[in-house]
Amino acid sequence: MAGNEWINGYLEAILDSGAAAIEEQKPMVDLRERGHFNPTKYFVEEVVTGVDETDLHRTWIKVVATRNARERSSRLENMCWRIWHLTRKKKQLEWEELQRLAKRRWERELVRKDATEDLAEDLSEGEKGDTVSELIHAETPRVSFHSNASSLELWSDDKKEKKLYIILISLHGLVRGENMELGRDSDTGGQVKYVVELSRALAKMPGVYRVDLFTRQVLSPEVDWSYGEPTEMLTTASEDADGNDVGESSGAYIIRIPFGPRDKYLHKELLWPYIQEFVDGALAHILNMSKVLGEQVGGGQPVWPYVIHGHYADAGDSAALLSGALNVPMVLTGHSLGRNKLEQLLKQGRQSKEDINSMYKIMRRIEAEELSLDVAELVITSTQQEIEEQWGLYDGFDVKLEKILRARARRGVNCHGRYMPRMVVIPPGMDFSSVVVQEDASEVDGELPTVIGGTDGSSPKAIPTIWSEVMRFLTNPHKPMILALSRPDPKKNITTLLKAFGECRPLRELANLTLIMGNRDDIDEMTGGNASVLITVLKLIDKYDLYGLVAYPKHHKQTDVPDIYRLAAKTKGVFINPALVEPFGLTLIEAAAHGLPMVATKNGGPVDIQRALNNGLLVDPHDQQAIADALLKLVSEKNLWHDCRRNGWKNIHLYSWPEHCRTYLTKVAACRMRHPQWKTDTPGDEVSAEVSSLNDSLKDVHDMSLRLSVDDKASLTGSLDPVASSSGEPDVQDQVKRVLSKIKKPETNSKENEGVKLENVPSKYPILRRRHRLVVLILDCYDSNGLPEKKMAQIIQDIFKAVRLDTQNAKFTGFAISTAMPVSETMEFLKSAKIQVNEFDALICGSGSEVYYPGTYTAEDGKLFADPDYASHIAFHWGYEGLKKTIWKLMNPEGEQKSPCAEEDVKSSNAHCVAYFVKELSKAKKVDDLRQKLRMRGLRCHPMYCRNSTRMQVVPLLASRAQALRYLFVRWRLNVANMFVIVGETGDTDYEELIAGAHKTLIMKEVVTKGSEALLRTTDLRNDIIPSDSPLIASIKGGATPEEISEALKALSKASL
Repeated sequence: MAGNEWINGYLEAILDSGAAAIEEQKPMVDLRERGHFNPTKYFVEEVVTGVDETDLHRTWIKVVATRNARERSSRLENMCWRIWHLTRKKKQLEWEELQRLAKRRWERELVRKDATEDLAEDLSEGEKGDTVSELIHAETPRVSFHSNASSLELWSDDKKEKKLYIILISLHGLVRGENMELGRDSDTGGQVKYVVELSRALAKMPGVYRVDLFTRQVLSPEVDWSYGEPTEMLTTASEDADGNDVGESSGAYIIRIPFGPRDKYLHKELLWPYIQEFVDGALAHILNMSKVLGEQVGGGQPVWPYVIHGHYADAGDSAALLSGALNVPMVLTGHSLGRNKLEQLLKQGRQSKEDINSMYKIMRRIEAEELSLDVAELVITSTQQEIEEQWGLYDGFDVKLEKILRARARRGVNCHGRYMPRMVVIPPGMDFSSVVVQEDASEVDGELPTVIGGTDGSSPKAIPTIWSEVMRFLTNPHKPMILALSRPDPKKNITTLLKAFGECRPLRELANLTLIMGNRDDIDEMTGGNASVLITVLKLIDKYDLYGLVAYPKHHKQTDVPDIYRLAAKTKGVFINPALVEPFGLTLIEAAAHGLPMVATKNGGPVDIQRALNNGLLVDPHDQQAIADALLKLVSEKNLWHDCRRNGWKNIHLYSWPEHCRTYLTKVAACRMRHPQWKTDTPGDEVSAEVSSLNDSLKDVHDMSLRLSVDDKASLTGSLDPVASSSGEPDVQDQVKRVLSKIKKPETNSKENEGVKLENVPSKYPILRRRHRLVVLILDCYDSNGLPEKKMAQIIQDIFKAVRLDTQNAKFTGFAISTAMPVSETMEFLKSAKIQVNEFDALICGSGSEVYYPGTYTAEDGKLFADPDYASHIAFHWGYEGLKKTIWKLMNPEGEQKSPCAEEDVKSSNAHCVAYFVKELSKAKKVDDLRQKLRMRGLRCHPMYCRNSTRMQVVPLLASRAQALRYLFVRWRLNVANMFVIVGETGDTDYEELIAGAHKTLIMKEVVTKGSEALLRTTDLRNDIIPSDSPLIASIKGGATPEEISEALKALSKASL
C-alpha cells in the first residue's frame, strides 16, 4: 500500500455519511451491496480483514500529528484509534486460538501415545502390532461409526413380551403435548417437539410398556397453567394389538418435577444451581413408579428403568447422576454443544471468554457435557458432522482412541478401565400422520386459485386461518412461496435471506417470501437478540420496498405448521433453511414430507439430509448471491422442482418415527444392561429389640416391606407373598409363624461377597430401614496433618443432644457420618472421642467409596464389613490398576521423581479408592486439570482433594459422598428429602455436591477453618452449582448450643421447595 491516504478518504466518507462510531457488534459480511453502498460497514470490513495493524498505527499517528482544533479532526482521530484497537483485538484472539488448538493437538497426540503404550503392556508381540495398526487405521480422514448390522439383532415385534420402562429428560423450555409454543423463546424450540414426539413413538413400540418424559414444573403466572400440571398423558394403550390388557400405567407421560423457584419461569442458563433438586425429585418418582410397575407387570419385583436418556447438557448432567444412583444405562443426545458455541463466539472476537461465560454459563454447561460423556454408554447424534467436528472438541471423546478401545473389547482384551462412549447417527423421526402425499398432476397448478377464489369470480372455499394470516400480506398470493420457519435468532441468518430476496429482481418478480419467526406480541418485550433480528427484518423490508412480497405473521399455533407447509407446496414453492450452522434440520424433513423442495445451509445436518433425500440444493449461508441463485433455480425450473418433490416423497420413510425408534432400541439393547441387583440375601429379616417398643405386629412387618417367601428364603427387598395374602390362604399363617420365630431366635449366616467372607452376620436389616429421618454429619475439620480436630468430637456430641431434645422425632431419627477417612481411622476417631460407633446407622467412608452399617455387618470382634451391594453399585467403569499407574505418572512427572508431589496412602486406599499423601501442595494439579487429563486417556473417575489438602483420593465415577446418600434412598427407601446434612462453610473438593439437593442443609459457620476447595477448579463455578436462595439451606454460628442447633433443625424441617 502506497501510503494510507485511502484510509483517510474512507474515514472522511464515514463522517460525511453521519456515522459517528463503529458498530462492533455487526456481523462482518461482504457489504459492497449492489446499488446500496454502506461506507461504515464497508470500511470496517476492509480495514479489519485486509490491513496490517502497523498501517493503521501509522495512520493514527499521522492524524494525531496533523490535527487541528476542529471537532472533525478529533472524531477522525478517535474513530481511527478504535478501528486499530479492534483490529489488534481480533488478531490477538486469532493468535490465542491458534496457540490453544496447537496445544490441544499436542496434548491429544501425547495422550494417545501414553494410552497406546499402557494398553500394549499386557499384549503379545503380535497383538502389539495389531494395536499400532489400529492407531494408524484410526488416523484415516474418514471415520465410519456405523456398526456391522449383522452383529445386532434388529428390534422387532417379537420383543412385545418385554415390559420396558424408559425415561427421557428435557429440562428447559416449556414442554407440553398439545399446542406447543415453539418459538416463544430460545428455550422452547425444536428440542421440545422432538422429545414429545419421541416419547409418543417409543410408547407405541413393541416391548415398551411406559415412557416418562421428565421436565420442570412451572407455576408462574407468566405461562399457561398447563405447565404446572404434575402429570400429562401423551398416549395410553389399555390393550395391545392382540386385545390383551396391558395395564393402567402404560403409555407415554410428561412428568413435571418441581425444582428451583416454583413461581418463576427460568431460562436454561439460570437452572444450573437447581439440577440436584431435580435429580432427587426425579429419583423419588422413579422409585415409586418402579414399585407400581412391578405390581402390574413385574411379578412383584420392581421394574427398573431400561435406560435414562438426557437431552441437552442440563438433562445430561441430571441423567448422569440418576444413572449413578440407580445403576442403569444412560444415553445422551447433545442437540447443541457448549464447546462448539464457545469456539464460534470466540472466533467472532466480540466477547472475551469471561464475558461469554457470564452470559451463557458456558463453562458450567461444558462441565456438564463432559460428565455426561463420562457416564453415557451411547451418544446419539443427528449427523456425522456432529461427531467429527463437535464432539471431537471434548476431552471425554477421542475418535482414534475410541476405535482402539472398541477393537480391544471385540477381541476380549483388557482395556484397564479405559472407556469411550459409543457414538451412533440416528436421524430424528417425524410424525407423518398429518401428511397427505399427492401424486403430481397438471391440475395441481390450478388448485390454489380454486381454493382461494380465482379470476373467474368463483367463491373461495373454506381455508385454514393461518392461510388468511399469511395471504393478507401478499399482493399476489398465487406466486410460488419461499418459506422460512425458525426463531428470529441471529444464527438462523434470516436477514441474509431477506437481502438475497430483496436484491434479486427476477426472484422478487417470480416468488413471494414468507417468514414464520415464532410468536410475538410486542418486539420491545422480546429478548435482545430476537428483537434485534425482527427490527432488522422490518428495516430491510422497508429498505427494499418489499411490501406485498413478504409475509411475517405475528402468531401461529403448532397445529398450523402443516397447513403452512401445504400452502407453500400448493403454490409450488420452496423451503429454505439458511442457518449459519444447523445441527440437524428437522424442518427440512417436515417440508420434504409435504412435497416442498429445499434450499439449505451446507454447514451441518442438511448435508446428510440432502444425501438421503436428494430433494434440493445446498448453499454457503454467507454467500448472499448463492442463496438467491439456488432459490431462483428451483422456482423457475419446473422439471427440477418436480424431481426434487418426488425424491423427497420417495425417501422420506427413512425419517419416520417407527424407523427411528427401531434403530434406537436396537442400539440401546447393545449396551451393557444393568440395574440394581442386591447381592446380599439376608435370611428372614428379624425385627430387633427396638421393634417391641414400636408396637411390633404383622402390620409393622408388612409396612417395613419385609419380603419373606414361603420356602423360608428371603431377600432384602422381598415382601410377603401378595397373592397368598390377598386370597386368604392358610399359608399366610405359616409365614407369620416363621416371622415370629425368627424374631425370637435370631439366626446368623455366612456369605461370601466380593471375595470377603461375612462371618456371624446378624439376620436383620440395617436400622436405617425403619428411620423416618437421617441426620448426616459431614464436617471436614482437619488439622495440617489431615487428622480430625478435637472440636469435631464436641460438635458431634452437641448434635446428638440437639436431636434428642426433639422427643417427638428422636426415636425415628438416625445418624450417619460421611468422611474422607477410611473406616479404620473413623473408628479410631470415634473411640478417642468416646462416641459409640453404634450411635450411627451408617458410616460413609473413603470419600464415598464404602458404606458400613454398624450392628448389621459386624463380626464378633466388632470389625465392620462394607456393604457389598454398594461396592457392586459403584464399580461401573472402574479400572483400579490402570488408574493407579496413570495417576502416579500425572502427579509425579518424569524429572520430578526425586521430590514427588504425592506418594501412596496405603492405609486410606481400598478396592474402590486410590489414596495419596500430598507432599508438595504447590505442585499439585487442580481437580479439573487432573480430571481433564484422565478423561483424555479414557479413564473415568472422581478425583478429589480432602482432609485439609493433605490427601488426594480417586473413587469410581459413580461414587461420591452425595451419591452415597442417594444410594441409601434407593436401597433402603429413606427419602433424601428427609435427610438433614450438616456441613461447615468449606470442606473437601466434593463439598459443593453436598449442599444442593432436596435434602435440608445446615451450614455451621466458623467450624471448618480450612478446606481443600482452592484445588477444585480454575474457573469458579460455585454460583452455578449452589443455589443462593434455596429455603432448604440454613446456617448457624459456630459454637452454637444444642438448643440452638435443635431450633435450627426444627425450622429446616418445615422448609419446602
